[in-house]
Amino acid sequence: MSLPSKVTLVDVGPRDGLQNEAQMVAAEHKIELVHRLQNAGLDAIEVTSFVSPRWVPQMSDNAAVMAGLQRRAGVRYSALTPNRQGFEAALAAKVDEVVVFAAASESFSRKNINCSVAESIERFRPVTQAAHAAGLRVRGVISCALGCPYEGDVSPDAVERVARAMKDLGVDHLGVADTIGVGTPLKVQHALERALRHFPLDEVSGHFHDTYGQALANVYASLQLGIHIFDTSVAGLGGCPYAQGATGNVATEDVVYLLHGLGIPTGIDLPALIDAGTFISTLLHRPTGSRVARAMAAQQTKS
Repeated sequence: MSLPSKVTLVDVGPRDGLQNEAQMVAAEHKIELVHRLQNAGLDAIEVTSFVSPRWVPQMSDNAAVMAGLQRRAGVRYSALTPNRQGFEAALAAKVDEVVVFAAASESFSRKNINCSVAESIERFRPVTQAAHAAGLRVRGVISCALGCPYEGDVSPDAVERVARAMKDLGVDHLGVADTIGVGTPLKVQHALERALRHFPLDEVSGHFHDTYGQALANVYASLQLGIHIFDTSVAGLGGCPYAQGATGNVATEDVVYLLHGLGIPTGIDLPALIDAGTFISTLLHRPTGSRVARAMAAQQTKS
């Protein structure tokens, strides 16, 4: 079986991982987390989101976090920008890439952002146009691509409809996201195959939550299709506020361990990455969500 020769991981912990935390995390600690991630070898980090602080208070320090970064050459710093106002703020903060989301589920779209899927995509058109005019890449993500907390299963046809619309919108890259973590390998492959009808292999990625313990299996199933870009979250941070019981994105540490075990280079220093996860988990007063980090800590304790 031919697997990718190299894999790129986009750590979304600072944004997707922290945005739903009830405990406010200081800007200086978010900055420190990003620095630790880039020091560990991550070259793509989703730092923050430029959304209304009324809806996501945890991200209200977005400009301060971006301004405090000691940027490293070769690292791409991205941010979620759901509307033109958010994009203008992100542009002023000198992000390298903007991210837009559309759901594959009508019910999720209406519950989450109070509009239809088609309407949500049209809202992103001015963002995409402005980003390209400014020379920035746009990463589009299909949320709830494998399942919805309100509708249940989501069909590959629904995924393809959004993929086609995203292509028409002009996004440069498409992520397929199992937002509530219900996907299994075959379903993941079917969803990705629909995305690949509209985007080249180098511009499709996977984003898997681990609610049912399937995330690593879903990463492997994606690798079998040649997918070589994945969103992951240090220490397994995150969750979905609209899906009861949904856990964080798959832990970056666990995916790195899997990839290195397969002989696939990532450029990431696993011990340094584990230290980054321990740092943020300690701040949040809870153990890391990475099984690899916990296993290695237990080994060190024994020795």
